[in-house]
Amino acid sequence: MSADSARELYEAAKVASLKHRATYSDFPVGAAIRTADGQVFTGANIEVVSYPEGWCAETSAIAHMVMAGADGIVEVAVYAPKKDLITPCGGCRQRLAEFAHGDPILHLTDGTGIVETTTLSALFPRGFDAEALKDE
Repeated sequence: MSADSARELYEAAKVASLKHRATYSDFPVGAAIRTADGQVFTGANIEVVSYPEGWCAETSAIAHMVMAGADGIVEVAVYAPKKDLITPCGGCRQRLAEFAHGDPILHLTDGTGIVETTTLSALFPRGFDAEALKDE
């Protein structure tokens, strides 16, 4: 992916973070995902008082992608203005892997831009896959 492509995702994640509902944690997060056909979907974290029942920004972006009939995540950017080098949580790493096309590029950001670019498999080397559920 190009530097312009990465910057576009960063900016989309930053804008998405403004739509957060972080009533309890006061920790806004935005995510942007690009599909294999070039579509970009965004999401923000949405909290409820029972923390585990809220949505992470990546989960919201994936939901928008699925509802639009798209598939195949190839690139991701996550933005959190209160944390440098934000990464997806473990649950979101699994979700991203489930909807991935190959090994997605993952841009780790801070308040000024992309700090590091890596792959999902580098952050999540032994995630579950459908093969684990098949009978031998």
